[in-house]
Amino acid sequence: MTTAQKRPETDARTLISTELRETLVDNMRSKFPQLTEEKADRGVGQMLAFLAACDYSGRPLSPSPLVDDFWHAFLLHTKAYREFCEQTFGRFLDHQPGYLDPEEHGGGKALRARTVDAITLAGYEIDMEFWPELDLADCSQCHANCSDSPNHP
Repeated sequence: MTTAQKRPETDARTLISTELRETLVDNMRSKFPQLTEEKADRGVGQMLAFLAACDYSGRPLSPSPLVDDFWHAFLLHTKAYREFCEQTFGRFLDHQPGYLDPEEHGGGKALRARTVDAITLAGYEIDMEFWPELDLADCSQCHANCSDSPNHP
């Protein structure tokens, strides 16, 4: 009988330099002034954990709306993002927004649950504050002032 070994959890923020992390934190705080520096730093970590899970998983994953905002901030630094992907994963991770068929991939809540599981399986820490829709009804990335929306007071 073979027992699967869970990898020790890693803080994904260690995947990039302190300087790049600080730049992304500053970018997010400029766009969303209500974010504290500490929460923005944690958000960078969750975005990086999501990207690592995307590389690790063989199935489509989906970020939470807030994690997606952090990914967008990273994508704006195209050279740094490309270099990060190539050095970390050996390939470029495309951002392909779009609709995933719920019949094939599950609804928003099921897809996010699979994403959180993939992050854990890839060996990264989960910060549930960035994945709150797992406690809510099925939802999508609409930023309709939900509890995790950057537009929410």
